[in-house]
Amino acid sequence: MAKISGQARKLRIYIGENSKYLGKPLYQAIVLKAKEMGMAGATVFRGIEGFGPSSRIKTARLLDLSADLPILVEIVDGVEYIDLFMPFLDEAVNEGMITVEDVDLIKYQSKPS
Repeated sequence: MAKISGQARKLRIYIGENSKYLGKPLYQAIVLKAKEMGMAGATVFRGIEGFGPSSRIKTARLLDLSADLPILVEIVDGVEYIDLFMPFLDEAVNEGMITVEDVDLIKYQSKPS
């Protein structure tokens, strides 16, 4: 098992499920752009309940089903990659919240055979 460690940056993008960019779901556009730019990876989480600037609660509960659940896209990569990605987010994210924080990266991977 090999261990890689060092400084990295965590980018979290909070958007709604109905948010779009150039006709496709915004979360999908973010993931595709991250892949195109050669970033380490991206993960999309779908929330079951939450609220944003509108203060309207969006929920996955059966009796109060929302069509616009919270979405979180998380990317962890080197500072330079995150910095290069920010102009795309400035253009693509019209409504939402973006947080960036420095993190310590510890990654374990199996050694190549």
